[in-house]
Amino acid sequence: MINRKTFLTHTTLAAAGMLFDGYAQPLYAAPAASASSTTPAHGSATEPAASPAPAANGFQLKIMATDWGFPGTLDEYGAKVRAAGYDGIEIWWSLDPERQKAIFEMLAKYQLEVGFLCAGSQSDPKEHFATFKAMVEGAARNTRQRPLYINCHSGRDYFTYDENKPFIDLTTALTKETGIRILHETHRSRMLFAAPVAKHFIETIPDLRLTFDVSHWCNVSESLLSDQPQTLNLALERVDHIHARIGHQEGPQVSDPRAPEWKNAADAHFAWWDTVLRRKKERGEAMTILTEFGPPDYMPTLPYTREPLADQWAINVNMLQTLRKRYS
Repeated sequence: MINRKTFLTHTTLAAAGMLFDGYAQPLYAAPAASASSTTPAHGSATEPAASPAPAANGFQLKIMATDWGFPGTLDEYGAKVRAAGYDGIEIWWSLDPERQKAIFEMLAKYQLEVGFLCAGSQSDPKEHFATFKAMVEGAARNTRQRPLYINCHSGRDYFTYDENKPFIDLTTALTKETGIRILHETHRSRMLFAAPVAKHFIETIPDLRLTFDVSHWCNVSESLLSDQPQTLNLALERVDHIHARIGHQEGPQVSDPRAPEWKNAADAHFAWWDTVLRRKKERGEAMTILTEFGPPDYMPTLPYTREPLADQWAINVNMLQTLRKRYS
């Protein structure tokens, strides 16, 4: 398998995830400030965040594992995900029938849920849209296993608004046809790459639903977005899926979110996520979260040796445990 960066130029292949052995104590617990604050304090290392009220009927939380960078076989990946206690996986939809068959067989063997990733890679908007359409329709209409959601790397940052809007129009129609949540990720190089750009899409397209990977917006703006509260409030109302990776002012991924030097960045991300989960609980709506700390070069490395500074698998499992305690 190949990594995410390579996928952007080879759309039909699947991205992978480097998963390592190792577990760690749960990350941050209940903040002292309110869930809506962007600068809550750290709480106990063992207590989950307090829920403001019991979850309404219909609320479900499913936590998914990435395959981004995984060096082993698909079967080894499924076994590792199941053993760690994840509910399912997020993986690129493939246009290759044999690859599809292998994915569905693994999902059945390990009784895992699935969310599919879809995108195009071409620089020509029409060609790009054609590839995207084939992927998202294939993922939504497959007859083997219904996905919990489809997450889209939609369009390009250099496409115009009118060139990007058809991606949302297509997924809106397909969601109405299938009932599957089809979401557009706040991701660099894609149509929603920056907060002020996404704000225009949100304000003009009522049906737009989001995968919230706010680490990209922090990186693009070189800030923790404290000067854009209106945009964040608009975005948080549209979130149905979260990519739980913590970014910072100068990058999309901190070296290790448990390290004290990243406290401000981690607190800000957890506060945003708290807001989404509180609303989902109050409304009795399903929620999915992907733990998405990635391998090098998302993971910082030592010079020359390129040894990663932290254990990606341990960080993602730690995030899984933290999210369970905080939101379940």
